[in-house]
Amino acid sequence: MTEENPSERHDLVQGLRDEIGRAVVGQKEVVELLLISLVARGHALFEGVPGLAKTLLVQSLAAATGLRFARIQFTPDLLPSDITGTDVLERDPQTGKRRVRFVSGPLFANLVLADEINRTPPKTQSALLQAMQEGAVTCGRETRELPQPFLVCATQNPIEQEGTYPLPEAQLDRFLFRIRVGYPSAEEESEIVARTTSGSPPALEARLSEGDLVRLQEQALAIPVGDDVTAFAVQLVRATRPGEGAPEFVNDLLAWGAGPRASQALILGGKARAALQGRHAVTRDDVRALAGAVLAHRILLNFRAQAERVTAEDIVARLVDFVDPALDI
Repeated sequence: MTEENPSERHDLVQGLRDEIGRAVVGQKEVVELLLISLVARGHALFEGVPGLAKTLLVQSLAAATGLRFARIQFTPDLLPSDITGTDVLERDPQTGKRRVRFVSGPLFANLVLADEINRTPPKTQSALLQAMQEGAVTCGRETRELPQPFLVCATQNPIEQEGTYPLPEAQLDRFLFRIRVGYPSAEEESEIVARTTSGSPPALEARLSEGDLVRLQEQALAIPVGDDVTAFAVQLVRATRPGEGAPEFVNDLLAWGAGPRASQALILGGKARAALQGRHAVTRDDVRALAGAVLAHRILLNFRAQAERVTAEDIVARLVDFVDPALDI
């Protein structure tokens, strides 16, 4: 891939979409958000009931990019050292002397699938949090850098709460997107059944090299953002915070709003979306399209909202309609 060729960049990404589509039926919006998070260097949290191909989607992305992949099945007895790695004492067969050697854990990969992340205790979640935030892990007295690029894709089941440890707000805030994975259409479900009951799954080919991905990430970061788009993103995030000047429905329904990391996520995601679509600039439409995935997991509903069964996505949709016309630049 050349340094600056939007058309070539778009074709390359389309090939990646097509390759993932050989394994995953439908879920186009979910696939797009996953690709945006990859290019924006942000982590993604997938939420949906079992059987909706969340794990298959991440595995397919790894196969289609050729990135080093690791899957961690989170369980209540999982220890931090199980995911970060640990020092082991061994004997040198040649000298007979004992030495300490570090054995790396599954976090030392480019693409990590944290399956059922909310089933592991907070201590292990904290180890993952450091990796997500700093791109490094601390084992004993030494901090070790993780390979780059580095992306965590986590899954959680929203309907089964027994034996789970809810993710703290600080960890939720580290995810660029929370991606809701819904049921397929009747036609898509029929195709899923046909594909999975008549032979082996297709072997996917790598359509994007690690070097291509790094260049794509760098090109996305360099895409310009107009002052009006930045102002829209910032105003949208600030409008989620209850208090003086906030919309009335925000004061009525929210206990807490999103922090500055949400503004950063909207702009970074917008740049990645523009890059994937072969455009030269970020628009307000990019911010609108990503608002739900960026903001819904960063705002806290109060008891009234829960009693009235108002969702975070409902509030974000109202905020987009409220802020956009009111913004005069």
